[in-house]
Amino acid sequence: MSYHQFTNETGEQYGSFELFWTVEQHNIIGEQIAPAGWYWHACFPGCLPDGDPSGPFETEQDAIKDATEFI
Repeated sequence: MSYHQFTNETGEQYGSFELFWTVEQHNIIGEQIAPAGWYWHACFPGCLPDGDPSGPFETEQDAIKDATEFI
């Protein structure tokens, strides 16, 4: 898990997002609810995420690229 800053076109930093990798996850009856891969979500360190995670992505760089192009 790692945190990164959002940056606008002028280089100003604001907010942050968390990157994380997870294994395939299943619900209690065995249905897949999240495939393995890299994910990101808007989140300040030590706080709950602001929304659902985006992903999965094959690489950490792909997740970072998606997060920074999202803004």
